[in-house]
Amino acid sequence: MTTDGPLFLVGFMATGKTTVGRIVAARLGWMFVDLDEAIVAAAAGQHGSVAAIFAAEGEAGFRRRETEAVREAVALRRTVVATGGGAACREPNLSLMLGGGRVLALVATPEEVLRRTGGGVSGRPLLDGRADPLAAAAELLAAREPFYARAHHRVDTVGKTAEAVAAEVIAVLGPGA
Repeated sequence: MTTDGPLFLVGFMATGKTTVGRIVAARLGWMFVDLDEAIVAAAAGQHGSVAAIFAAEGEAGFRRRETEAVREAVALRRTVVATGGGAACREPNLSLMLGGGRVLALVATPEEVLRRTGGGVSGRPLLDGRADPLAAAAELLAAREPFYARAHHRVDTVGKTAEAVAAEVIAVLGPGA
C-alpha cells in the first residue's frame, strides 16, 4: 500500500462514492476517476451507459470491463477512484485495489440506499423493477458485505452530508494523504 497510490472508494450503491470522491479529490488536490464513467467511456460507440452495457453484454460483460478498468486505475497516483458497487466484490479486483492503493468502504443501510435511489426506480440495473426493492437491496448488500469488510478503513455515511463524509475520509487517511 503506497501513500501516493490511488484511494479506492468502495461500497454499496448510493453510499456516496462519486460525490464524496469528488470532494476528497478536490480537497487533497488529487485527480478524480469515476470507474463506471471510465468503463462507459472505454465502451464509447458501443454503449452509452452502465445500464446499456448490462443490457447488451450482461453482468459478466460489464464485470470484465470493470476488471480492466481496475487494472488501469491501480497504476494511477494521487487519484481518488470511485468504484461501482460491485467492483470490490470480485476477488481479482479487490486484490488489485488492496495491493495497489488504499481502500476505503463507504457504508449505508439498505433503507438509506433505497431512500437515496428513489425506491428502486433509479437506473440501477440490480434494483430496478424488483417487486421488493428493499429486500433486493438487503440481500445484495449482505452478499457483498464480506468484500467491503476487507477495506483498509470504513466510514458510515448514514445521516451525514457528503462534505462531512469527505472530512471523515480525509481524517482516516491521516496527514500523509
